Amino acid sequence: MARAIWSGSISFGLLNVPVRMYSAVARRNIALREIRAADSARIKHRRVAEGTDEEVPYDEIIKAYELTPGQYVPLTKEEMEALAPERTRAIEVQDFVGLDEIDPMYFDSPYYLGPGAGAEKAYALLAKAMKASGKVAIAHFVLRNKEHLAALRSDGNVLTLTTMRFADEVVPVDELEILPEKAQKPAKREQEMAEQLIDSLSTHFDPTAYRDEYREQLLALIERKAEGKEIVAAEAEAPQATTAPDLMAALEASIAAVKDKKPAPKTRKKAPPKAKKAKRPARAKAKSN
Repeated sequence: MARAIWSGSISFGLLNVPVRMYSAVARRNIALREIRAADSARIKHRRVAEGTDEEVPYDEIIKAYELTPGQYVPLTKEEMEALAPERTRAIEVQDFVGLDEIDPMYFDSPYYLGPGAGAEKAYALLAKAMKASGKVAIAHFVLRNKEHLAALRSDGNVLTLTTMRFADEVVPVDELEILPEKAQKPAKREQEMAEQLIDSLSTHFDPTAYRDEYREQLLALIERKAEGKEIVAAEAEAPQATTAPDLMAALEASIAAVKDKKPAPKTRKKAPPKAKKAKRPARAKAKSN
């Protein structure tokens, strides 16, 4: 049974709904240790002063902001604690917006919210009302001494909370030199073929259809090495960009490949025609004298 990592309440208007927060992500990272190749001795990292081999005790380490290379503004632990956000237990809703108005780039980490003790009815009311409205709640709250922006959503039964990035944390695309000043306009036929390829690959999203292939291959490699099997590393080829003259050929080949991969539609076998029943001869009517 998963344990709650935070408890507080959702607050908006005069409504206050106690909730418990649960992690919605199970990290599947493979933990690797650093060892010395010669004798498998574990490698430990020490906190040492730059330019010396002197280890610095943890209680002597403070935070600092680097103004210029080598010039720091030190910040004491007391100063940092004084600036820490107030440790409230409230998820304070500020606005309700449409989900399609939020760029996915703003989303960060997801969590589940469950009802606090005795708050089952208020929780169910909020979940139903939010689902009916089709809106997402934008809120502020404090988790692990850090203020977060968050989006609350509902499927009608369960509330979820996803932490969000603030606006100044997302780099505006116009600050990046992504597109050349004179971008080549695709030909109409090329765009139609590209749209056809997208349409042929379109389906309903199924998260179970996608796997972490690197993690699976790494686990398989670890198992083979643990069994003492010899490992031969294969050289990976760098992908080559499709050049402009080959775009049409690449699009046509891609569409054909998708068509070949798709299973043929199942045809129902026609049932054999039923034998017609022979008509019974009509009964002769009795003659009346």
